[in-house]
Amino acid sequence: MLNSYETIYILKPDVTDEINLSLVNFYKIFIKEKGGQNILVQHRGRRHLSYNITHYYDGIYVQMNYQGNGQIVNLLEKSMRFNNNIIRYLTIKYDMLNALNIY
Repeated sequence: MLNSYETIYILKPDVTDEINLSLVNFYKIFIKEKGGQNILVQHRGRRHLSYNITHYYDGIYVQMNYQGNGQIVNLLEKSMRFNNNIIRYLTIKYDMLNALNIY
């Protein structure tokens, strides 16, 4: 059985829409190739950061929900770690049934 994950990453504010879309497509294909399923990507837009991260005061938020295993998460985060356009990322594992009951 696959676990449900949510990954949110923040792009530098000067990233173009073209680079943003190419990153989204890259990560969607990446997750699918590694065995991930039910990939849902939501663009959260530009938001002001609570504190500056490497001299940036705002960033572009992208949220990805998907089902996979821990290996996918490790490979995905490793890829994000070495991407110069991403200033921060976070992945959480959640129980789909409990998440639906919250709302």
